[in-house]
Amino acid sequence: MLDITQTGSGSHSRADRRSILRAGMLGLGGLGLADFFRMQAQATEYRTTPTRKSVILLWQQGGPSHLETYDMKPDAVRDIRGPFSPISSNVSGIDVCELLPMHAAIADKFTLIRSCSHNWSGHNDGIPMMVSGYPGWDDSRHESTNPELGAVVNRVFGQVQNGMPVAVGMGARHYSYVPTTATGYWSDTFRPPTVDKGLNTGVSIEISRLNDRRQLLDSFDDLKRRVDSDSVVAADSFQEQAFDIISGSKARDAFDVSLEDEATRNRYGDGWGKQALQARRLVEAGVNFVTVGVPGDSEIYNWDDHAVNGDLPTAMRQRLPRFDRVVTALIEDVHQRGLAEDVLIVVTGEFGRTPKGNLRKGNSDGKMNWGRDHWASAMSILVSGGNIPMGQVYGATNSKGEHPVHRKVSPQDIHATIYHHLGIDYRKTFNDPAGRPIHICYGEHITNW
Repeated sequence: MLDITQTGSGSHSRADRRSILRAGMLGLGGLGLADFFRMQAQATEYRTTPTRKSVILLWQQGGPSHLETYDMKPDAVRDIRGPFSPISSNVSGIDVCELLPMHAAIADKFTLIRSCSHNWSGHNDGIPMMVSGYPGWDDSRHESTNPELGAVVNRVFGQVQNGMPVAVGMGARHYSYVPTTATGYWSDTFRPPTVDKGLNTGVSIEISRLNDRRQLLDSFDDLKRRVDSDSVVAADSFQEQAFDIISGSKARDAFDVSLEDEATRNRYGDGWGKQALQARRLVEAGVNFVTVGVPGDSEIYNWDDHAVNGDLPTAMRQRLPRFDRVVTALIEDVHQRGLAEDVLIVVTGEFGRTPKGNLRKGNSDGKMNWGRDHWASAMSILVSGGNIPMGQVYGATNSKGEHPVHRKVSPQDIHATIYHHLGIDYRKTFNDPAGRPIHICYGEHITNW
């Protein structure tokens, strides 16, 4: 792989435009970006031009408890209602956990879906269900067996528009991949680029170095300077398209959160907050679909709150203040910048947690902890923007938070709503390896808000 991170005399060989492009942005086993785009151009399946619409998915790994966040049951018995109380918001009839005061202050800018339900309560089937619409899991690759949301957007919109990728995955990985980016039975050429701590171009720019603005600028400028200085054969349109991503200032600047004013950066905070701010910059620059996971070094990394993993009340007191800050910072920022009609924000994990909590001895410390287990029959999802009516609760669960009793929706319905917002016909099909047509989505987009 071509190394552009060294700058000393003799530290790198001259590189022409073609050799850099062969290194590629996505690191697809030697497949160059130019080859990659040629393959996409040969595709005959459903393809459409992206609109200005975009989606930011804030993925909550592990399955957040709806009973400690967005669907509290204060009148239930102690083991169901949990240790926290609801607080009123600025919208009559909407309450949230007492540890989410920033949410309560802007409830007029989001809607809570309390009636999403499915049947897959393991991580390795719940995750693919929520991000692909199908529960299949490939144990050898540690990811979904079906194309996920980001991969569908990538394939339908054609990977790149105006020097920007159309889909990006950021943050925490589940096993080897960022949820929403798996291609399943499709070619890996449809996998969206993923970012850990900075812009991973796949040309040996160390990701950790890209946290530093000066090094980020130097890396890209050095690449472009060296390419422009070489005598090369005129590139075709596919090479130009690939080169725009690697060396263009648009992508570089979109990932550079230091260009934001200090007050905005402070509002979001570091870690996961920085990635959420980066996501807003990406959609503003033209990216249509961004998944933001929670970094592994974050205090809110994993919502898998079994008692054997730790004490749920303690975890929530540590986790929810940062969660509260980042989610509301993104929502307010999108609204203040006039993006709310075009940008749909979705906050979800793979399922909810059991209505009845339990005491177990912790695996790590041997202490008695209180926690909740996996529960796919009921979960809450926050949505904001996307021209959806805000300041309301959609659907309801029963008095114990066990299952929906009003306006039940499935993960497929959530997907259909996302695709509809983006301008993608979710009723279209792609063929599987056996030649059978498989629908992008079997759900229906939500209309009765």
